[in-house]
Amino acid sequence: MNGPIEELVEQLTRLPGIGRKSAWRIALHILDTPEDEVAKLSRALDDAKRRIVKCRRCFTYSESELCSICSSATRDNSTICVVEKSSDVFAIEKIGRYRGTYHVLGGVLSPLAGITPDRVRLGELTQRVADEHPAELIIGLGGGAEAETTAAYIARLYRNAGVRITRLARGLPAGMEIEYVDQLTLGQALNERTDIHYGES
Repeated sequence: MNGPIEELVEQLTRLPGIGRKSAWRIALHILDTPEDEVAKLSRALDDAKRRIVKCRRCFTYSESELCSICSSATRDNSTICVVEKSSDVFAIEKIGRYRGTYHVLGGVLSPLAGITPDRVRLGELTQRVADEHPAELIIGLGGGAEAETTAAYIARLYRNAGVRITRLARGLPAGMEIEYVDQLTLGQALNERTDIHYGES
């Protein structure tokens, strides 16, 4: 049976981007940290888990039923940027240039992995398009093959919905996820977005 240090390392390796070596460094740092500081970290984790929910409209993380973006009177509700995850919302918001709203899919289509349209929030997006009648959907997905498949699917899905469908400009590094793109490149990709058209499949 694992001791407390090994158990801590094991739990840390479950975090994205944390390998075993990094987990050991973090675990040893925690052990060297004063107890009151560790208690603050523990309280912050517990508080975040209890208080943070998903916005009922766009599905990004929020402290209330509607996130600060969806509830803002200054945002442009005629534009919806469709992203894969909440970290993409935070990345685009850091740029400070986009004033529309978002829709977090919660994943991208990957038939081989069993991620079909019903496994992401495309149904909720369809409902929003029907209810809100946006003028533009910006496909704010990364450059990987699965993101491309998802973009194509969305373009076909709404091609007769009377909404302009655009995508971030091709300056994005191939295969890179939105949250890892630098702010200058992401800002240019957003400003120089292009229309996408897909025919019948």
